[in-house]
Amino acid sequence: MTTLGIIGAGHIGSQIARVAVANGYDVVIANSRGPETLADLIAELGPKARAATAVDAAEAAEVAVVTVPLGAIDQLPVDQLAGKIVLDTNNYYFERDGHIEALDKGETTTSEMLQQKLPTSRIAKAFNHIFSADITTDGTPAGTEGRRALATAGDDAEATDFVTRFYDEAGFDTVNIGPLSESWRVERDRPAYVVKQTAAELEANLAKANRLP
Repeated sequence: MTTLGIIGAGHIGSQIARVAVANGYDVVIANSRGPETLADLIAELGPKARAATAVDAAEAAEVAVVTVPLGAIDQLPVDQLAGKIVLDTNNYYFERDGHIEALDKGETTTSEMLQQKLPTSRIAKAFNHIFSADITTDGTPAGTEGRRALATAGDDAEATDFVTRFYDEAGFDTVNIGPLSESWRVERDRPAYVVKQTAAELEANLAKANRLP
């Protein structure tokens, strides 16, 4: 089974780890404070999970998840993530990250910024527009009426295909926005952000989003 390397063990990272283990993935997870601080989470996740440094998690990953604050992407292990699918969960919070002119002006997206930092990785947007608690509670089997949908975006078809499969395993339908340059449509303060919505509703919310909210 695929090994998921998760860099960032906060609310989103921990929830993705829970979904991954429940679906048979092996998980290697890291945070900024050291593997020993993740003992309780690893005990909960069980034998398919282990804690590691960010470098080790990236090295072990067949698919990686980057779920760290935007200001921390400069510290990611670039070489160890080279050529790999990397799921980007980030959002821009100027209150936390400070103002970034290119984002304020709508000239780039957080995922495109990550792609610049990881030039040979295959980036796909995922899990940035759902409350973390909902990741393990809102999923339903495929075909369920009113099934919640989540969006992805990416320039690499294999990366967005993986997100689609992983979303389905987690219990969600997928709407593919298109390239990373369109991922702003599902970022903070847009109509699709942290809203419980079906695929049709998500598509409608994406269509009415403004580049500068």
